[in-house]
Amino acid sequence: MSTSRTIRVTVRGSFDNLSEQQKAQLMAAGADHADILAVQYTEDGHLTYDLAARPFFCFRFAEQVDDEREVPKVTARAEAKAAAWMTERGYGFKRITSQTVDLSEVPMGKAGRKRQL
Repeated sequence: MSTSRTIRVTVRGSFDNLSEQQKAQLMAAGADHADILAVQYTEDGHLTYDLAARPFFCFRFAEQVDDEREVPKVTARAEAKAAAWMTERGYGFKRITSQTVDLSEVPMGKAGRKRQL
């Protein structure tokens, strides 16, 4: 029996060799990307950064898969999407890392177990 799994991938990296114009563009759009309380995991990816504080960015992706063997592919796609977003806009970046979580393997807390009964 196959069940759908929600896979979340967090891709982190550093901006690199940004021009002053690029920094200004990112800073101008920064309010749309700095609210950590508005973080979402989406198929297209949700970008957060606070360039005024540090040169790092974070994309959050989510995908549904039916087979756990697809998880490494989801991770690779997320990293590729983050790199493509940066490249399409001409933003330099480095040190891409990712963390992948299969939500079906995350233990439920006490409240979640009660709801399941």
